[in-house]
Amino acid sequence: MASDLLPIRFWGPFSPLGISLGVVSAIVDQANKWWMLKVFDIEAKGQVSVTPYLDLVMVWNRGISYGLFQQGSALGQILLAGFALVAVIALTLWLARMTSAIGAAGAGLVMGGAVGNAIDRVVHGAVADFFSFHAGDFYWYVFNVADAAIVAGVAGLMYDSIFSSHKKVSKTS
Repeated sequence: MASDLLPIRFWGPFSPLGISLGVVSAIVDQANKWWMLKVFDIEAKGQVSVTPYLDLVMVWNRGISYGLFQQGSALGQILLAGFALVAVIALTLWLARMTSAIGAAGAGLVMGGAVGNAIDRVVHGAVADFFSFHAGDFYWYVFNVADAAIVAGVAGLMYDSIFSSHKKVSKTS
């Protein structure tokens, strides 16, 4: 029945928290990328060892996470940026229904990271990644602030879905 459908809401009690974290994470991501590219000039420096387990490097990622689905064309990059924006819209609608601060923070971080990487795709044709963690000869993927925000946001969403009170079933005798 149509009356059983929930109305579409664009704003909820935790929307300000999620949107604020999204905006801040996107700004921090873009500021870090600007600094690494224009001030620090990581492209000219090559690999810079910061600690025995962290290097700064320059990698242009034309795909999605872990370099999957590499896109060499402008159309491919626009489609990936468009997919990120669709995801942000969906997360904004979900955010309006959030019932916890942790879930809202997680959604906001994912949105901010998606926007930060989408901006790179439109401006540079690829996502700028800089941070390379490693242990000896084992290297994880190279990432940026937006990627870290997405990972932290997904962890927050998972925590919320597992431990939030809205999922607890009441006990009946």
